[in-house]
Amino acid sequence: MTVQTQEVAVQGYCDPRFDEVAAELRRNFAERGELGASVAVTVGGETVVDLWGGWADSERSRPWEQDTICLIMSCTKGVVALAAHMLAVEGLLDFDTPVAHYWPEFAAAGKGGVLVRHVLSHQAGVPVFRTPVEPGVFYDWERVVELLAAEELWWQPGRAYGYHAMTWGFLVGELVRRVTGIGIGQFVREEIAEPLGLDLWIGLPASEHARVSHFNPAPPPAPGELVPGFLVQAMTDPTSLPGLMLGNTGGYFLPEEWDSPAALQAAIPACGGVGNARALASMYRALVHDRRVGRVSLGFADVVRMGAVQSALSEDVVLGGPGRWTLGFHKGTVTARGIEPPARCVLSEDAFGHTGHGGSIGFADPVADLSFAYVMNQMDPDLGLSAKGQSLVDATYRALGYEPGHGAWVRDPRS
Repeated sequence: MTVQTQEVAVQGYCDPRFDEVAAELRRNFAERGELGASVAVTVGGETVVDLWGGWADSERSRPWEQDTICLIMSCTKGVVALAAHMLAVEGLLDFDTPVAHYWPEFAAAGKGGVLVRHVLSHQAGVPVFRTPVEPGVFYDWERVVELLAAEELWWQPGRAYGYHAMTWGFLVGELVRRVTGIGIGQFVREEIAEPLGLDLWIGLPASEHARVSHFNPAPPPAPGELVPGFLVQAMTDPTSLPGLMLGNTGGYFLPEEWDSPAALQAAIPACGGVGNARALASMYRALVHDRRVGRVSLGFADVVRMGAVQSALSEDVVLGGPGRWTLGFHKGTVTARGIEPPARCVLSEDAFGHTGHGGSIGFADPVADLSFAYVMNQMDPDLGLSAKGQSLVDATYRALGYEPGHGAWVRDPRS
């Protein structure tokens, strides 16, 4: 189907049962400032939504095509978490074993007690680098690994949690490398993307760069608009955890750098993945419906473990608000009343996946046999899932007979 809305074409396939998803995507373009985006949904293993539209550039000269790809930011963490769980299923990675068992150098500076599960659930205590890092440091894997091994703890592992925005990917990626002997980008390509036929990359070859849509930063806040507390702290105190998380990155978080050729080609497994909604939704479909990814078969207990909350009992010491993390994945969450602006990601309680900075998401819901992904090229300032993405999630759950509950979608008992 092709629908024209204010000079924006929405193309692809939508099962009539999910027409509201297509309608909300059109509203995103017409009313909510969408530039270019794709959304994909599978239910019972079947594709029910595969839509894309808009523009691949801010000048609106290049349409977003079926094969357009862009940066998926921290949705990448869901891909890398799946890699870790695959190795656990094969008995190659034990979540209750110290990281130093696989990576001896990591025991330096008092980190010998950090377990693999601490890393996956953002409890490891190494969320940032204390000392200034050199420009382009994230493009040098060996240098980052050296810095992480030398880093001191910010808290005792397991006693607090805080979002390891950039370090998480290198920590898990190095565990994958130590266990398998290959880099995380190669592992994802050979063990996940190629077997499933996914247009999904961590380390994008130069031959694919022409298909990439630039990832545009969120507009500055309007006068009087509320700004998240951690951003205020980051801007006013560069030595704080939020300040180091956003500012001590060797220039990576500059808007023209995060999808530069050097950044795209590097393996940056916390937020440097490249793909589209179709690829992410297909990955999560393989997880919850096929229960097989490449050579690895997943049992029901394996999927339950992926969705079991590990970190949620206290405030995230980096982001300054509540969050819920499993062993590598994010759960739906809504900030407590009184915290402004609110951060929302309303899913069902069974769902797990990962949002991406700026508003994207990919997730699986094993009870609904659902996979969902939304990828876009215009960031919003929202913490968690953007209003644009949430509208698509809400429409999907309504089509499945769910109704809103207390901070989560719940199945209508009449359906």
